[in-house]
Formats: sequence, structure tokens, C-alpha cells
Amino acid sequence: MELNREARQFTIALNRHLHVMRERCAEDTDSDALDEAKNAHRDRYSQAQMIAPEEVLMRASVVNQALNKVYGQVKRLERGAPGPGETMETAAQAQYEVWDMLRTMRTAMRHDLGVSHED
Repeated sequence: MELNREARQFTIALNRHLHVMRERCAEDTDSDALDEAKNAHRDRYSQAQMIAPEEVLMRASVVNQALNKVYGQVKRLERGAPGPGETMETAAQAQYEVWDMLRTMRTAMRHDLGVSHED
């Protein structure tokens, strides 16, 4: 449950940060908020690695990798040193795509908990 919440919060924080970067130069407080969300997710993911069933962990790993990839893009863009092909638009698209991964992870979690009738 906490992993789902923190992954969603990290995704939202990335979205907010991208909006800030479009509107103005990101300030320390903006970066701090993003880093807090990242760190909270990292902590929950680390816990899940030890206790989550394999199916949930597979889905959580996909989400974790995607979030960290977007975070890296955002930070490079923020520094003015994007990688090849990295733009605000590609970062925003990658962040948006995380939502589907989150839904898949949530479905696996709900199935594991026995509260979903989906197979």
C-alpha cells in the first residue's frame, strides 16, 4: 500500500516539477520537494524488495526504473545538459507513461491481496 502511494506521489512530483520548469526556473524548494518524493519512493521500494511477492516486485521494478529514468531526464534538463533526444516534451511523455505502469502494478498488488477479481 505504501509503495503504491509513494510511487504515485513521485509521479505527481515529477509532473509538478516539469510544470514548474516550463513556467520558470526551478528553485531549491522545487528541487527539494522532488527529491523528497524520490527518496520516499526509494525507501518504500527497498522495503518491497524484501517482502513483496514476485509478481508484484516485477511490476514495481518496472515502475521504479521508469520513475528513475524520468527523474534523470528532468535533472539533466534542469541543469541545461539534456541527453540526446531529451526535451521537456519527451520527459513529459515518459512521465505520463508511468501512469499505465502504476495501474499494472496496482492490479498485481490488489490481486495478491485477494481484493481483485481480475485474472
